[in-house]
Amino acid sequence: MQKDKLKLQPKNMIFALDIGTRSIIGIAGIVENEKLRVIAMEKEEHTERSMVDGQIEDIEQVAKVAAIVKARLENKLRIKLKRVCVAAAGRALKTQSATYELEFNRPQRLDEEIISRLEAGAIGEAEAAFSDDPEVEAGRQFYLVGHTAVQYYMDGYPTSSLLEHKARRVQVDVIATFLPREVVDSLYSTMHKIDLEVASLTLEPIAAMNVVIPKNLRLLNLALVDIGAGTSDIAICKDGGVVGYTIVTIAGDEITETLMKKYLLDFNTAESVKIQLGTQQTVCFTDILGFEQTITQEDMADCIEESASILCREICEQIREVNGAPTSAVFLAGGGSKLSSIQAGIAKYMDMDAKRVAIAGNNFQTYAFSDTYELNDPEYATPLGIAISAGLNLLTDSFHVMLNGVRAKLFRNRTMTILDILMMNGFSYQDIIPQTGRKLMIQINGEQTVYHGTPGEPAKLMKNGKEARISDFVETGDRIDFTPATKGQHARRYLKDLLSEGLSQTVTVNGSIVSRDTLLKMGDMVLIETNQQPEAVVFDLVSVSGSKTNPDEIFEPSIDCDADYESEMNLAPIETDGAAHSIDFLLNHQPVSVPKKTDGSPYYLMDLLERSGLDLEHPTGDVVLRVNGESSSFLQDLKPGDSIEIYYKV
Repeated sequence: MQKDKLKLQPKNMIFALDIGTRSIIGIAGIVENEKLRVIAMEKEEHTERSMVDGQIEDIEQVAKVAAIVKARLENKLRIKLKRVCVAAAGRALKTQSATYELEFNRPQRLDEEIISRLEAGAIGEAEAAFSDDPEVEAGRQFYLVGHTAVQYYMDGYPTSSLLEHKARRVQVDVIATFLPREVVDSLYSTMHKIDLEVASLTLEPIAAMNVVIPKNLRLLNLALVDIGAGTSDIAICKDGGVVGYTIVTIAGDEITETLMKKYLLDFNTAESVKIQLGTQQTVCFTDILGFEQTITQEDMADCIEESASILCREICEQIREVNGAPTSAVFLAGGGSKLSSIQAGIAKYMDMDAKRVAIAGNNFQTYAFSDTYELNDPEYATPLGIAISAGLNLLTDSFHVMLNGVRAKLFRNRTMTILDILMMNGFSYQDIIPQTGRKLMIQINGEQTVYHGTPGEPAKLMKNGKEARISDFVETGDRIDFTPATKGQHARRYLKDLLSEGLSQTVTVNGSIVSRDTLLKMGDMVLIETNQQPEAVVFDLVSVSGSKTNPDEIFEPSIDCDADYESEMNLAPIETDGAAHSIDFLLNHQPVSVPKKTDGSPYYLMDLLERSGLDLEHPTGDVVLRVNGESSSFLQDLKPGDSIEIYYKV
């Protein structure tokens, strides 16, 4: 008899998987009246320790357990599940604070473009600071998974919003969050193995926060602690937003291991004893020697007192460090929160009334309900949070964006811009800014000559077939096509390129006679002597596509002349061309003339990057761009006489 063919997952059905250290929980639901109605739920324990501190170690084993949960839900619902919402563990989560400021020459109305540019600048500052992390320097790749604007300022005064206000100077403080690439990739690989497409990806602490502490409570300074098996994830909110994340790398497993040692139990038995004592007064079990034992909640409390105390102390220290002080209250979620000693310990080390440490669950009804399941269990904070985070933002379809023809990897926890999409998928600011090839500086008969590398091609950005900006917002179904900016070719000159045809010449490089096919290097000293007129020495100062300059103009007195190659090339003077076919600008307070473009097109701000002296291969700060005193973009078109500033903000 042929089995009934399963229907495909409806567009309005949310399927979430919480892939934890000890188990995988699956939830299926449908959004009704701005709440998630949970219609099916399944849980399966890992048979092997294939997860370490919430992170996937054995993709094959985790996929097998996830497939069991998926199959059970499909049998219940008679639906073929294809799209899944998941969350990445916070074990390796790293955060970086940063500040960025924009200043205008007169009061400016603050629109979404300016605010996006302000926040993008702050993200750049955070990335620059984060690049000094030893793991990044060692070659480990990290995703920018999101950022939170902690505080805005207008003309030095703090404000909760900039939109539609006017100000001459604006500033933002942000917290940017980074996650190792392998954490994200392992999640995608596991889901693909069981024929699931990732429709939504967020962070576990964000998901739990979304269901435990509703937005209307985030004006208060509160902490959420999700105590799992391998880690305790912490999220902190105040003034209406989430302001920080951190993690404690000890959690429920430490309690389990203490019971193992005290009562001679294998891990699974000790875990079962711990869970049962969270809900009943006594538990009977058999130890590894075959003896039966019975212990009470009081016995276990005495046994785990030290390990529970260490866990609570670590949690409270991390809350104080991120928040700068104790929070007003603490919500506990996760399976580990069910132990009464944990609640008491948090209150003790936070030095607060025990009534201010609450078990999560009371607020679940704000966003979710079920006719079948009791949802007010702190263990459901993360799986419910994953489902709710996706469902309440997407009532009809899963959020997805195509980037260069491939579904983009997204951490969808807020409104996103194209810049967010690019950074979450491995691109950086260096891919947005075109870079000119290295200059070549040599001396020809005692005079410094500079040959410029060719300019790089600017990045090309399209959204749904139309030109776009990195600050443009994205919506589900958008198609983004991005071609990174390219780097121009380095300046190259062979010795023969400097010589005149038809003349007899004696040539030396750094005092030695060399082949005319010699490729010249930075700093080479070339002496060219023409032998046609023996009564006089004639020096041929040939410069092919180069410029002759006075050596005194090359190095400023304050610069160490023994600086490295990259520093030398940045100090080259700006060249000028004939005025008849040129356009005059003021660049970094110095006059500069550039040839008119043959096609008649205008110069853009990015065209002058190569003349600014910035070393874009080794940036030392965020690039500041100003035209006539106002902040500008790389694509700002220039007019004759414009005053341009291009420099690093350090």
